[in-house]
Amino acid sequence: MYGKCGVIGDAQQLFDEMPQRNFISWASILTAYNNAGYPHKTLSMFLNMWELDMLLPDHFVIASLVRACANLGDIKLGKQVHAHFVVSPFFDDDVIKSSLVDMYSKCGLPDYARTVFDSIMVKSTISCTALVSGYARIGRKADAMELFRKMPDKNLLSWSALITGVVAASANMAALQLGKQLHCLVILLGFERNVCISNTLVDMYAKCSNLLAAKCIFDGISKRNVVSWTSILVGMAQHGQAKEAMLLYDEMVRDGVKPNEVTFLGLIYACSHVGLVKKGQEFFHLMVKEGMRPSLHHYTCLLDLLSRSGHLDEAENLLKTMPYDPDEASWSALLSACRKHKNTQVAVKVADHLLCLGPEHPSSYFLLCKTYAAASMGEHVSKVRKLMSNMDFKVEPGYSCIEVANECQVFYAGETSHPMQQQLVSLLEELDVEMRKRGYVPDTIYILHDLQQYEEKRLLWHSERWAVAYGLLKSAPNATIRIVKNLRTCCDCHTVLKLISSIVKREIIVRDFNRFHHFKDGSCSCGDFW
Repeated sequence: MYGKCGVIGDAQQLFDEMPQRNFISWASILTAYNNAGYPHKTLSMFLNMWELDMLLPDHFVIASLVRACANLGDIKLGKQVHAHFVVSPFFDDDVIKSSLVDMYSKCGLPDYARTVFDSIMVKSTISCTALVSGYARIGRKADAMELFRKMPDKNLLSWSALITGVVAASANMAALQLGKQLHCLVILLGFERNVCISNTLVDMYAKCSNLLAAKCIFDGISKRNVVSWTSILVGMAQHGQAKEAMLLYDEMVRDGVKPNEVTFLGLIYACSHVGLVKKGQEFFHLMVKEGMRPSLHHYTCLLDLLSRSGHLDEAENLLKTMPYDPDEASWSALLSACRKHKNTQVAVKVADHLLCLGPEHPSSYFLLCKTYAAASMGEHVSKVRKLMSNMDFKVEPGYSCIEVANECQVFYAGETSHPMQQQLVSLLEELDVEMRKRGYVPDTIYILHDLQQYEEKRLLWHSERWAVAYGLLKSAPNATIRIVKNLRTCCDCHTVLKLISSIVKREIIVRDFNRFHHFKDGSCSCGDFW
């Protein structure tokens, strides 16, 4: 009762005072923590089940553990629970199998989910709905629709899963026009008051760079839950509106809604993109004080905040002392920050550590080369290049997408075969002439010396410039140009897009690998801090 009413402290106290606890007791407290939004607590408590009461998990407890893994998105731990389930006496329990279908679907592995789903003897609406949602969320609409049509009993939850899944897929692809069409469908079907669908629409509009529409949907939700608040808060953070995000957090607390791990991740992320070091650290410590265990994502975000803001020694110390093994991406992020702040001494130290790890990603090797070259360490540059020559790298090409008149165009870096190539090059060269009149000088500071002259010419062929030129030629006058890019925007392109926005009097919005950039009247929403 306490768990279902959200009074988790009283539920825990009563649980601790019980003279004897059985499977139902454990299932109740673990479910209570899941329902309260503390899946990490569910998992940490379970570890004491044998030690305290000499009990092994039954089917209800296993289902609670699977649900906790699903909510955390921890697929590695989820697979361990699945393995335990397979060798347990409950290996044929359809309820647990339905939970596993939900977990694999939420973790973006619908094929794993399908394998478990096919082993269920009596397929429930719940398991069908979970798989439909999993297919829809990664854009496999045909699979989602096929399964949905075969469902004998479709309820509100089934329809909601299909719609939210497809809307979420539109958000991930930044397909604004498709998202708008799905929003119209939501209204047509009468689901606009469904809080789950509304939350997904908020997320979709934010990821499609229409923050005004996202806020409008959020304002229309009558009973907002923690997902509602977190969706709009994270959206604000991604667009560089850190102050607005923090004001929303204050409003959320006043409204009596308790933040969860994702909420704090969004807040720390917001701080990292405007350099609010003290505030970000306060949120991190508040999260711990509230009884939440920071994940690797939280530590990585705090590391990003410290390194971006030039607190390199603190960042390095955090990397060495956090309760997780830092991965290649973490060390590379710190190294990139060292280079940005021109701290050669720390950069070389971090580079040496990264090299010892034996990095696997091509970008790490390019970063190492540039670091050692900047420090005039020619022997180290040769060593790294030799390692690169011995590895079969598959470098992901940089690309930018733009949607104009319901048609999506994808431009790859260095592309030379587009039907409009002559027009696009002509426009880019005209803009280049105008930019140089305004003082533009190509930024090649982070390019290896022996590639500098070549790369300066190649800057013109960066994919986002082609996408912008295409948008200027094909879109309506004064229309906002929206671009999605798979890599981080380089410093030179960032400068160029600011200048172009001033020359053509257009707003240009770029969603890159890290965040959104709103270029308008010669400036960017990130304040050149990204």
